[in-house]
Amino acid sequence: MLFRKRLLWSLVLFGLLGGADFCSAKPLHRRILLDTDADADDLFALFYLLKQNQSEFHLQAVTITPNSWNDAGHAVNQVYDILYMMGRDDVSVGVGGEGTILSDGTILPNVGGYLPIIDQGESTAGPCRYRQSVPVGGSGGKLDVAANYGIRRGFLPQGNRKYSPLRQPTAQEVLIDTISKGPITIFMIGTHTNIGIFLMTNPHLKKNIEHIYVVGGGVRSKNPTGCCPKNASSPCKPSQCGDHGNLFTAYTYNPNAEFNMFQDPFAAYQVFHSGIPITLVPLDATNTIPVTENFLIEWEKRQQTYESQYCFQTLKLVRDTWFDDQFYTSYFMWDSFTSGVAVSIMRNLHSHNGENEFAEMEYINITIVTSNKPYGVSDGSNPFFDGRLTPKFYLQKNGVHSGHVMTGIKDPFCLVENGNGKGKCEDGYTKEVTGAEAVRVLLATKAKPNKDISSPLDREYFKNFLDVLNLPQGTGRFNFSTEYPYYKEVEYKPDFGKRKLGKPVVFDMDMSAGDFVALIYLLKVPVEVMNLKGILVSPTGWANAATIDIIYDVLHMMGRDDIPVGLGDVYAVNQSYGDCRYTKAIPNGDGGFIDSDTLYGLGRNLPRSPRRYTAHNSVKYGAPRNTDHPELRQPLALEVWNNISDSLDPQSKITILTNGPLTTLANIILSEEKSTSVIQNIYIVGGHISYDDMDHGNVFIIPSNKYAELNMFLDPFAAKKVFNSGLNITLIPLGVQRQVNSFRKILESLQLTKKTPEAVFTYRLLSRLHHLQHKYPRYHHMDIFLGEILGTIIAAGDDPHLHPFFQVKPIKVIAMGDESKDGQIVIDKKQGKLVKILESVNPREYYDYFAKLIGDKSQSAVIGSFDEQKIIWSTPSNKTRVIKKGKSIIFSNNSN
Repeated sequence: MLFRKRLLWSLVLFGLLGGADFCSAKPLHRRILLDTDADADDLFALFYLLKQNQSEFHLQAVTITPNSWNDAGHAVNQVYDILYMMGRDDVSVGVGGEGTILSDGTILPNVGGYLPIIDQGESTAGPCRYRQSVPVGGSGGKLDVAANYGIRRGFLPQGNRKYSPLRQPTAQEVLIDTISKGPITIFMIGTHTNIGIFLMTNPHLKKNIEHIYVVGGGVRSKNPTGCCPKNASSPCKPSQCGDHGNLFTAYTYNPNAEFNMFQDPFAAYQVFHSGIPITLVPLDATNTIPVTENFLIEWEKRQQTYESQYCFQTLKLVRDTWFDDQFYTSYFMWDSFTSGVAVSIMRNLHSHNGENEFAEMEYINITIVTSNKPYGVSDGSNPFFDGRLTPKFYLQKNGVHSGHVMTGIKDPFCLVENGNGKGKCEDGYTKEVTGAEAVRVLLATKAKPNKDISSPLDREYFKNFLDVLNLPQGTGRFNFSTEYPYYKEVEYKPDFGKRKLGKPVVFDMDMSAGDFVALIYLLKVPVEVMNLKGILVSPTGWANAATIDIIYDVLHMMGRDDIPVGLGDVYAVNQSYGDCRYTKAIPNGDGGFIDSDTLYGLGRNLPRSPRRYTAHNSVKYGAPRNTDHPELRQPLALEVWNNISDSLDPQSKITILTNGPLTTLANIILSEEKSTSVIQNIYIVGGHISYDDMDHGNVFIIPSNKYAELNMFLDPFAAKKVFNSGLNITLIPLGVQRQVNSFRKILESLQLTKKTPEAVFTYRLLSRLHHLQHKYPRYHHMDIFLGEILGTIIAAGDDPHLHPFFQVKPIKVIAMGDESKDGQIVIDKKQGKLVKILESVNPREYYDYFAKLIGDKSQSAVIGSFDEQKIIWSTPSNKTRVIKKGKSIIFSNNSN
């Protein structure tokens, strides 16, 4: 008997510990990598994966593709915050990279995915032939996506992980590290650039990729949006109705492509022709699972977890800000549905026919179209072939990649007179084919109906999605407010009492690093000298529009939550939709947008303001409907300007200081004549007057333009309008800025000043820029931001110790649509307009003067950092905390 018991226990232990190969019932552990463009529906997919049982499906890494619906800096920090909320700081996150592709086709390590492969050269700056299909501003465009409609900063907690220059793992580093560790499944829910580059450069690691699940493309799909009602009472012309694709910004030129495939068709081709098993969830299937009103109603009732709340709030605001009344026939469960289908197939151990709970499947032969027939005709549109004896990457002459490639979303090549207003181009089309180009993929064709016919949810996946997001297991730990027991939103506003306020000033900025230092300095200038009335943002320069939140944080730090901030146009004057003719001069990677959008990794050190960009809107301002909180709407630049103008005393006029492209100022001048009647003086930081052939400007990305300065180049037609306006202009050009661009000297002066919170932050930011410039070639241009401080000091008043020297000269701005000349300033005695130009200052006095005011304890920060806020929110002393003299405190109605 004893022997039998021992034998039985041995068999049990063997089954539990050593007999896995004989036990088919054991769950199979799947490693997953998610490649995403971090759009709103991507976040639903990410949360869905994070809520899976980790013993079955373990998310290992997230890589972000930044050449589509989001900006790299904003996207990566949002992903970090989601992972922090969910307790998953173990998940690796990769974005960007400075690798390039040489002209001979050599792919260097760490290509960042900022540009499609066809346009990737030896810089992260470049054109936007495909990306211009993505709207840049609000109304569901990149601004709303980057800020997640304004919900992100008010909901997601902020952990320790963040983007930081040169410390952020690149997308390729994370891909290589994660995939090399063993078998893995890849979910692709964005543009294919990251994975396409990986497969081209790491063929030896393909064996570790068991399967790729892809959302995107349209094979036999017929777009249900833009169709005329069956019983229309008035004439109706269909738009996208029946198209294979969903490019609502370009369907009259390309009705066949879907956004994910269109952003980099060549990369998608590499993925599909890699030989790795692929399951595709195209528009064919996602068009059959539109978000329904009943689904939103049920979801509103089921918000038991933070992740469910965050996703519901996002989707609701997407609906409430939708541009027309067709949301329920236009918005689909694209990416999260793909995650559901993929998880269900994997749970069934990749059964041969892809059986799953949520979608009907079939095998089909397809390819990705990368160019248009006729093949082999060189017309200047295709960098792989044009002007080359040997095609790039040794592509086949006269092959499928050798035809015309769309040069933009309004490429005349694509237009045809076919009577239906639809173009002929197929770039990015997921096309059903036979023959050598055909790739066999498993295709989702239709979403399955809910088995419970009595349920208000008409799709099986809807029920599962809500069940998963509301599971108590693996739920989010807290949101931004509940992480801290004594959290309360506050606004700090000054009480100037009987102090006589100085001249009204409006600051127009493009949110470069230098602009933020200039803003801090402006806030330090005694209000008896300069009374900062408002800030206008021109998002046509160094930062993307969602970076406006950092302005709110700086104002909050300095106790100036009373100052309005207006958002200007996202396109330069005379630019059409999607045009990036001038902004292509700004790098997307190091030293460019990713650093500006995060303030070089230091933006999250600032105290968090209760004010932020939101997508909330109002019928009063032209929106199709009111959102829940129209009072939180982000004001536009012209609205802020008009409010300031209308509030002036009859004898008062405004001084304007501009530190970026002149887009907003030009629009003020163009708006109405009375807008300029209240302008006293304009101080313009920018422009370059070249006095010899070697006296070059700073448009370093455009070698053909030797003599322009970036602020003028980024919107030359706006600059021309402003300088021709006849207003009183003082120009602080590049030449005098270069006299005061020594990091070493300004840092020495800051070291000697008093350590106010703003002085400490300024020193940290400038020392970081100095270090980056000194150590890394990509940051060679950092000193151009130092010159942007000069305009603030000059506008504050002519301090005699600075010894400013001015001359009046007739100047003219060149604006012809020629990138080799646009933005240049020339002396023209016949046609030029007289402008007061700052020629020189005393550099030593300038550095000391700047540092002394930054260190002055007057008008100093009310709260120094986010870390200080965390201490306040974590201790009961917040209830009786003494507010610094001269500031009033207002508790927000939205506090928890």
